[in-house]
Amino acid sequence: MNSARYLLVDVFTGEAFGGNQLAVFVDGEQVPERLMQRIARELNLSETTYVLPAGDAANLARLRIFTPLEELPMAGHPTVGSAFALAADGRIAAPSTIVFEEGVGPVPVEVEGEAGRPTGAVMTQPLPEFGPRFPDPAAIAAMLTLDEAELDPDLPLEVASCGVPYLMVPLAGLAAVARARLRLDLWEELLGGFASQHAYLFSRETAGDDGTVHARMFAPAAGVPEDPATGSAAGPLGCYLMRHGLVEAGERVPVVCEQGYEMGRPSRIEVEISGDRRAIREVRVGGSCVLVGEGRMRIPG
Repeated sequence: MNSARYLLVDVFTGEAFGGNQLAVFVDGEQVPERLMQRIARELNLSETTYVLPAGDAANLARLRIFTPLEELPMAGHPTVGSAFALAADGRIAAPSTIVFEEGVGPVPVEVEGEAGRPTGAVMTQPLPEFGPRFPDPAAIAAMLTLDEAELDPDLPLEVASCGVPYLMVPLAGLAAVARARLRLDLWEELLGGFASQHAYLFSRETAGDDGTVHARMFAPAAGVPEDPATGSAAGPLGCYLMRHGLVEAGERVPVVCEQGYEMGRPSRIEVEISGDRRAIREVRVGGSCVLVGEGRMRIPG
């Protein structure tokens, strides 16, 4: 029986066993396509990636990204973590700039490093698109087992996307974020046919002194009851904040997103937004990573 090697990386953290776990099959062509989704379900991490030969010689590789239930067109922690894993495995230099081919098109990634050792990575995400607003705050509050008064009354429930759409749910403070409990019956009823089934909760009150927002993400439709760090949501959240005048306009305006605290996996997602509330020109998302292990998956014939 053949086997395929994978690396286990903690993404958006500088310490092992924090951040968001990721399995990276660095030689993804060793895994038959028919087994990619099943292996992701077997590992049962938020995402598993397969690094495949690029279609365009100008790019480093094609990256396929799977949650336990579905393939994604792009994602934040898998893109950042896969670039870091390739550098940690000695396949690319640190620092360096590479391009992954993903479902949304070419995705540039800057691999960061010190003394030749990788420390993290920063990806450039597609420019944001904003979708519909959810019209019933009381219903969303009930879905989260909260009172309507625990939502932030000054901000809308609005869909934002930099490749994957999320419903942005602004809450009044840290206590409301911590208290939230997703009711699956109401989630299915309210978001089952909506523009996004993924709820990204956040407050402007943070646990750390340098945080901009404190967030949680629920994505049961993807097989992820709660995600400890969601780069593909933090990017559009930064754009949402600029769109609604909560961060200053400018070049590479920093937004620090805390996530994963309620799961015991503290994460720090560093976002940079360029532009103003009328036009956003660039979205960058990155952070530190730690290599925590490796393994082999037996591949049935």
